[in-house]
Amino acid sequence: MARNPERRTALLDAAIEVLGDEGARGLTFRAVDARAGVPTGTSSNYFTDRDQLLSQVADRIFVRMTPEPGSLATAFRPEPSRELVVELMRWLARRMAAERTCYLGLFELRLEATRRPELRTQLTKVLRADLDFNIRTHIESGMPGDADTVRLLYFALTGLLFDHFTVPGLHGDRDLDDLIETVVSRIVPEA
Repeated sequence: MARNPERRTALLDAAIEVLGDEGARGLTFRAVDARAGVPTGTSSNYFTDRDQLLSQVADRIFVRMTPEPGSLATAFRPEPSRELVVELMRWLARRMAAERTCYLGLFELRLEATRRPELRTQLTKVLRADLDFNIRTHIESGMPGDADTVRLLYFALTGLLFDHFTVPGLHGDRDLDDLIETVVSRIVPEA
């Protein structure tokens, strides 16, 4: 296996783009090579098979979606409140919109995981670590609500963003920021 970490990262980023644009069925080594602008056969030197590529794409998506160091500390500076949760959820939605291809790629990976047990195991591990981090951060920062509050926010925001990215007209003229405020006000208790 080839060991150039920069090339591996470029191939994984290309694979995310292919996933987001063409879906899991379009994710082939040839498509990754073409998107990365490298000679045909390059990605097969970095990944033993498609399953390994899919698993490493899952890890790479979360690396790309992880906020810059210090940005969470800045975001949590104001006094914990329902209003701050609204602002944090809006901030999260903007981050997901900025990484739209990653988010769509993650949806594709979730669907593919229903057919691939190894990918399901890897994706569950990555998603579990992210959810646990969010729960821990919410509680340790003194935000209103408990672990189930965070889980409900996760369920709601995941579904809302899925609609927003895939069928944006579904909610008519409802603004995403307004929908987020509605979700938070119905889930998060007053401080």
